[in-house]
Amino acid sequence: MKTIIIVGGSKGIGKALVEKLLATCNVINISRSTPETSHNNLTHHQCDVTQDELPNIENADGLVYCAGSINLKPIGRLSIDDFKNDFEINVIGAVKAIQKYLPILKNGSNPVIVLFSTVAAKLGMPYHASIAVAKSGIEGLVKSLGAELAPTLRINAIAPTVTDTALASKLLRNDKMIENITERHPLKKFLSPEEVADMAEFLLSEKSSSVSGQVFELDCGIVSFKI
Repeated sequence: MKTIIIVGGSKGIGKALVEKLLATCNVINISRSTPETSHNNLTHHQCDVTQDELPNIENADGLVYCAGSINLKPIGRLSIDDFKNDFEINVIGAVKAIQKYLPILKNGSNPVIVLFSTVAAKLGMPYHASIAVAKSGIEGLVKSLGAELAPTLRINAIAPTVTDTALASKLLRNDKMIENITERHPLKKFLSPEEVADMAEFLLSEKSSSVSGQVFELDCGIVSFKI
C-alpha cells in the first residue's frame, strides 16, 4: 500500500482527494485544521506550512500540495504584502514541502509530486494579478523539477478553473454569479472538488507513469475554446 502525503487535505480539493485515496493508500494529511474524515489509513499532523516546521515522516511514495489562496483585487488595491503572502502560501510552501520530503520520496515506489496551478496563469483575467503571478511560479517549478528529477521522480500540476469549494465561495455566492460562471465556460459547467481529485488520483497512479513536467488544464473549455 502506497503512502501519500497531502498538504492541505482537510478542505476543498484536498479533502476530496483524501477521501478518494483512503481505501487504497495510507494518507498523511498536513493542515492547519483537522479533517472531518477519520479512517485507519489516515494520519493527521496539525501544521501551518508557512509558519511551522513540517513534521518528520519516515516514508512516502507521493506528495500533493493542495494549500493555496484566491485573492482577487484590482491591481491598485493589491499591496506588496498581498503578492508576498500569495507567493508564500502557493510557491514557497510547495518548495518547503518538496525540499523536506524529497529524500524519502526518492526512496519510494515510483514516486510522484502533484501541485496546483490555475487557468488564470494561461488566460488573462481581471483582478487575478497576484494569484496568476504565484501560480505561474508553480508551473515553472513543475517544468524545472520535472527535468531535474527525471527519471527518479515525476512531477505534474493541475490547473483548474472555478471549483465549488469554500475557497471559491465568493465567486459562487448567489444564483446570478453561478449562472454567469456557468455561461462563461464552453462546457456550461464548472468543477466539483471530486473531478479535480480524480485527475490528481490519476497523476499519482501508475496509469500516468509516462507523464512528467506537465500542467493539465481542467478548464471546462474556457482556456481551450473560443465559442
